[in-house]
Amino acid sequence: MNDLGAAFSAALGLLSGADPALLSIVLLSLQVSLAALAIAAMIGLPLGALLAVARFPGRAAVIVALNALMGLPPVLCGLLIYLLLSRSGPLGPLGLLFSPAAMVAAQAVLITPIIAALARQVLEGMWEEYAEQFRSFRVSSLRAVPTLLWDGRFALLTVLLAGFGRAAAEVGAVMIVGGNIEGYTRVMTTAIALETSKGDLPLALALGMVLMAIVVVVNTLAQGLRGAAARWAG
Repeated sequence: MNDLGAAFSAALGLLSGADPALLSIVLLSLQVSLAALAIAAMIGLPLGALLAVARFPGRAAVIVALNALMGLPPVLCGLLIYLLLSRSGPLGPLGLLFSPAAMVAAQAVLITPIIAALARQVLEGMWEEYAEQFRSFRVSSLRAVPTLLWDGRFALLTVLLAGFGRAAAEVGAVMIVGGNIEGYTRVMTTAIALETSKGDLPLALALGMVLMAIVVVVNTLAQGLRGAAARWAG
C-alpha cells in the first residue's frame, strides 16, 4: 500500500509539475488522434449520409460490411497497415512505417467505419422524416446530403466524439505501426503499457489520469451536445 501511495503521489507530482516527457506524450497523442479523426470524418460522414439516402443493389451488404468493420480487431488493423507500409509493401517507398503518419493511418482506418455506420443511423431517421419534402421540391438524394449533414450537425458531433474517444484509447494498432519510439511515436496508451511492464508506475498512472480525464471530457461534451440537439429539435 505504501508503494502504491507513493506511486500516486509521484504521479500527481508529474501532473502538477507539467513534466516535459509527460506533456510531449500527451501532445503527440492528441495530434495523432485529432488528425485521424479529421481524415475519418471526411470519409465517414459523407459515406454514412450517402448510405442513409441512397437506394441501390447491394446497399444492405455494404451496411452489413460497415457494421462488421466497427468491430475490426485493432491488432489486425495494425498488421494490415504494417504490411502496406513495410519495405516490401505497395506503400513501402513512402517510408511511413514507424512514424506518426502510420499511426494516424491506423487510427483512421479503425474509426472510419464507426463514424460512417453511426452517421448512417442518425441520418437515416432524418431522411425518412424529410424525404417527402425533398421530393416535393424535386431535390435529388445526392443533393439532399449536405442539408442532412448540416441539420444533423449536433448529433453528428457526438458521433465524431465517439470516434475520437475510440482513437485516443487505441493501443494495439499504433504499437505495431508506430513502434513506440521514445520522443517520436510514443503515445499515452503505448507509454502506459510500456511503463507498467517496466514497473514505472508514476508515469503510467499520470498518463492514465490524463487519458481518463479526456474520456470524461469527451463523454460530457457528447451528453451536452445531445441535450443541445434535443432543444434544437424541440
